[in-house]
Amino acid sequence: MSRAVAVKAGSRPPWVGLAAAVWVQVAGGSGYNFPLYSHSLKSVMGYNQQQVTMLGVANDVGENFGLIPGVICNRLPPWVVLLIGSVSCFLGYGVLWLAVSGTVQSPPFWLLWIALCIATNSSAWFGTGVLVTNMRNFPFSRGTVAGILKGYNGISAAVYTEIYAGALHSSSANLLLFLALGLPLICLSMMYFVRPCAPASEEDVEQSHFLFTQITSVVLGLYLITTTVLEDVLSLSNAISYTFVGVMVLFLLAPLAIPLKMTLYPSRRKKPGLIGPSGSSQHLYPGEIDQDKSEPLLTPSSSSANLEGSQEGDDASDVDMLLAEGEGAVKKKRKPKRGEDFEFREAVVKADFWLLFLVYFLGVGSGVTVLNNLAQIGISSGVNDTTILLSTFSFCNLVGRLGGGVVSEYFVRSRTLPRTIWMTCTQIIMAIAYLLFASTLSGTLYISTALLGICYGVQFSTMVPTVSELFGLKHFGIFYNFMLLGNPLGALLFSSGLAGYIYDIEAAKQQQASCLGPDCFRLTFLFLAGVCVLGSILSIILTVRIRPVYQMLYAGGSFRLPNTHH
Repeated sequence: MSRAVAVKAGSRPPWVGLAAAVWVQVAGGSGYNFPLYSHSLKSVMGYNQQQVTMLGVANDVGENFGLIPGVICNRLPPWVVLLIGSVSCFLGYGVLWLAVSGTVQSPPFWLLWIALCIATNSSAWFGTGVLVTNMRNFPFSRGTVAGILKGYNGISAAVYTEIYAGALHSSSANLLLFLALGLPLICLSMMYFVRPCAPASEEDVEQSHFLFTQITSVVLGLYLITTTVLEDVLSLSNAISYTFVGVMVLFLLAPLAIPLKMTLYPSRRKKPGLIGPSGSSQHLYPGEIDQDKSEPLLTPSSSSANLEGSQEGDDASDVDMLLAEGEGAVKKKRKPKRGEDFEFREAVVKADFWLLFLVYFLGVGSGVTVLNNLAQIGISSGVNDTTILLSTFSFCNLVGRLGGGVVSEYFVRSRTLPRTIWMTCTQIIMAIAYLLFASTLSGTLYISTALLGICYGVQFSTMVPTVSELFGLKHFGIFYNFMLLGNPLGALLFSSGLAGYIYDIEAAKQQQASCLGPDCFRLTFLFLAGVCVLGSILSIILTVRIRPVYQMLYAGGSFRLPNTHH
């Protein structure tokens, strides 16, 4: 029987950890940087396009393989998860810097492939560490928190582009050095602040704080688009470029204003008490104790044992439990119901688990296909400079992630409407966007890109809290990272297997390296539109199935923690 004790729940409000998580999430977006240095790898190493494409697969695989972080985060405190991510970031990007800078001559291709997997896998460690911790610290605002954190992760592509063009003078070697040294330093600085604390109750959460964070992130996105356009159109001096980067840093610091305000003007509300396991205030890490209590708290399974008791005490408790079961006083452990804490092996046999995975895979898998080929899509449509196109997608991705969290949170409380209904709506819109892409009508390229970016973001921000509501927060890290496998799977099947194959066939017909014209991606877009229609149908089925769960969890407009003491 487990004798682990509860985590420390100090007086620090969870907003400190949320503000620190913003920086870690931006650092976790390093996988978006591959287009900024892939051309240097190609030229310095003398690679062909097929080899560069294989490195792109390594980028996607490393970024989305988070099952190991998902398991670790349930056994060790968040700072260990962030530390492992920092080491992974340093080692992986360090090897890439050695190759691009010419410090090491002609390293083997397999070594760079593995290094890129290790480098981008740091994103999985960073994202898991902060997302799991903050979902548990804000158990009553899961959709909003997920939208904010995934939103900052989505806008990180524009953040790195600003740093790359403004402070690093468009040098791939400098960028890789920054990723190898700068990102670990940032995350090591945030380790102390990202940790479990007494979770905020519904009454304790001030929605104005969330609103402030959301507004500043949108303003940051608009600022980055504006500066990207200015740097693309005008020849700016180094002083102005550095100023742009400095203002961007101030926007990233904005969420710290919330805990600062709470320190200077403390609320007189009562400190929230501990809640059940689904809220995670009683989530356990080995060897940690609650120093704020005279008597340590124990897990539900060992609540009858005292912390100072010996192994014999635990054995006696086991005997008492067996006797109680024999007398019918205690029921044997039952299987969890939807909304309670599931073990991974209990979840994978549920139809809802695989329905959610398929819906997410079809939506995000089709979206990542366009994202990976967006530059080629623009060029085939006659847009030679795709910087603004990429910035448009990045900003709309941010809007979708924020909006998906806010809108789903509102309707789940006011109408007990399952969050998956928004996955249905956005996949229908995505199908329309793909048809617009296929039509190649004048003026529709940017419109369809914006629609796709918004819908792509919504898929992320609705999947995250849905997983926690259906299967609990206890093993949320494992479930969340399993769902993320839909990203590389979609890239492999739809992007490499479909879009790349058709693109090469059309380029061969034109007898040139780059394909030009509407036929380059038309068949791909029509196929992806059908994929999203199928995804929307499956999402409707899932929504109907899980509606009773949400009626139970959010009856009366207030989130109810299910009974997980089974």
